[in-house]
Amino acid sequence: MPIDAAKAVAAEPRSAEIAWDHKDVQLYHLGLGAGVPATDPDELRYTLESRLHVLPSFATVAGAGMGVVGGLSAPGIDIDLAAVLHGGQSITLHRPLPVNGRAVSTSRVAAVHDKGKAAVLVLRSEAADADGPLWTSDAQIFVRGEGGWGGDRGPSERLEVPERAPDATAERPIREEQALLYRLSGDWNPLHADPEFAKLAGFDRPILHGLCSYGMTLKAVVDTLLDGDVTRVRGYRTRFAGVVFPGETLRIRMWRTDEHTVQLTVTAAERDDAPVLADTVVEHS
Repeated sequence: MPIDAAKAVAAEPRSAEIAWDHKDVQLYHLGLGAGVPATDPDELRYTLESRLHVLPSFATVAGAGMGVVGGLSAPGIDIDLAAVLHGGQSITLHRPLPVNGRAVSTSRVAAVHDKGKAAVLVLRSEAADADGPLWTSDAQIFVRGEGGWGGDRGPSERLEVPERAPDATAERPIREEQALLYRLSGDWNPLHADPEFAKLAGFDRPILHGLCSYGMTLKAVVDTLLDGDVTRVRGYRTRFAGVVFPGETLRIRMWRTDEHTVQLTVTAAERDDAPVLADTVVEHS
């Protein structure tokens, strides 16, 4: 069987040194659409090195992110990458991320769930520097055709959308070249750049990275509800529910469900609010 769940979970974690500086942070923010208007003081916090702060979702690309790649090559995992989908992502922040950093990232397969016709790998990456833990990141990787061995199905919780108007709604346009810029932060999948490759995958044109939508959404929450203060974010999780294309617009609806939690839905505005991100929550101070 291509996935040996017990062997994968029992395997020794893999560690690597990662490093980043202000240029990596600025490039990531620009890939999310930051810097419009270019001289807006609120945007300069994302683009100007003398004022720079770090959006916590940067953890998904810091040091070119080894978590998913490391996990898919772990012992007990032998799968066709064409069957792999990024199903969900969560980050827990242990403290604010520095603009310039050096850390050790440790990755492992935290769980393997049997969904019947598919398997879900939970790939966990933990990063720590000389001062202690920085973040814990879980990527849920959906592998088609690899379930059915009788293992634990894992969680399947779905969040009910509040039955009231959102407390805030933000629309974020996706520039035509945005996926090309976001790729420079380390995700070189041709699905996001090559029209011929995208057609082979079943799309009529390249799609935006799910983690780019993920970062754009967190930025919208920080800017709209958290007074632009990235240090207030404590945790952030989502399920990737659909695709969005460069040139389209993300519609981000936000509900304050308690004093420390924001629940969201993210849709493609031009396609009748087709789902993009679901079961999405930001926890904050």
